[in-house]
Amino acid sequence: MSDLFGQSHPELQKEGKYTSPPSGLPLYELKMLQEYIHNANLQNLGTTLPSSKQQMILLKFFKSKRNQLVEVHSRAGDETIHTIGKVAVIGRDFVMLKTLFLRFWIPFHTITSAKSPFGIPDVSATHQHVAYDQELRNKLLTNFGSVVAEKEILRQQFYEELLETNLKSWKGTKITFYVNSIMNGKVLDVHKGKVFLNNGKDVLISKINYLKQTRFVSFWQQFFTK
Repeated sequence: MSDLFGQSHPELQKEGKYTSPPSGLPLYELKMLQEYIHNANLQNLGTTLPSSKQQMILLKFFKSKRNQLVEVHSRAGDETIHTIGKVAVIGRDFVMLKTLFLRFWIPFHTITSAKSPFGIPDVSATHQHVAYDQELRNKLLTNFGSVVAEKEILRQQFYEELLETNLKSWKGTKITFYVNSIMNGKVLDVHKGKVFLNNGKDVLISKINYLKQTRFVSFWQQFFTK
């Protein structure tokens, strides 16, 4: 009997034994059903909490596109900004896209459209997750906070940062701010909902519509600051 069961359900074999099936459905069908239920629950939750619907849907979309190319339209006052880039950071209230030379921060509340560019296959990424070796596992178990704080890739895996929190890691770099007007300045400090610049000005984070930065310049600025 066990041989027949093993032949019918080889995916349930583990170390010479059998795990309990998660459902009466085949695993491929169960996976599709779970995805459908999750999306339906998300839509229902968005209907119940309309003020949070955009944030929840965008979080779901960008997480499914991590490290993939996306096309985003957003608002900066009366201007519509068109951005194409690879999803690098997914925060609680923003997404960061990057190209070879530029890095962009786009707050969720300014986004009017987000999709995969035309002609790009809409497939799930196989490289979204962090590879955990045994040494890293042990460090996470014994010293989770400091280990995660040291590596950006781990922070992105375990936390959804606010835009304010993320900007704190970019002190000493020059960024272009799109608020009521376009401003340029080097970030000196970030606290109490404001970004303080080296030109004596400060920017309310809630008023930021868009941020842009040159990647290679920011690398050397951060290097010499450290």
